Amino acid sequence: MARTPSVMLPLGTIAPDFNLPDTVSGKIISLKDFQGCKGLLVMFICQHCPFVKHVEQELAKIGHDYGSQNLGIVAISSNDAENYPDDSPANLKQMAEKLNFNFPFCYDETQEVAKAYQAACTPDFYLFDSDFRLVYRGQLDDSRPSLDIPVTGKDLRDAIASLLAGKPINPDQKPSLGCNIKWKS
Repeated sequence: MARTPSVMLPLGTIAPDFNLPDTVSGKIISLKDFQGCKGLLVMFICQHCPFVKHVEQELAKIGHDYGSQNLGIVAISSNDAENYPDDSPANLKQMAEKLNFNFPFCYDETQEVAKAYQAACTPDFYLFDSDFRLVYRGQLDDSRPSLDIPVTGKDLRDAIASLLAGKPINPDQKPSLGCNIKWKS
């Protein structure tokens, strides 16, 4: 497990488009599916990473807390499932069902979407406004698997609350930290 920080894409970046299969429904999910939402949360996560396992309940809770508030949410796994079979679409589906995700959990087999977003780690979070401009990227909160700090989602939740209320989002944002994305060789 390589501890890898997020890249911190420049604020204002336009969300790259994607067309990915949802591991649960099989439906193809794309950026246009979120047009008309107040914002879009894109999360790069996976099934096997200890950093994701540490926060997975909070990710599910965020989905339930904000899903009815016109915030689009999508999770994407871009890990090489051939070398990391725990992150296969079937296992991602099991994770989504176990955690009762109410948002799509897509598989990025070609890894092109992760590259377009400059995703570096799991978890990696990107919050876009209604025009798909990046307003937050960074950590969920200060908690880590090795730290005795409770998982609250404070940093990401503060950004979501500001976005939904039409208030400015604090530009002082800390990178996420997690396992590196498992790139194909």
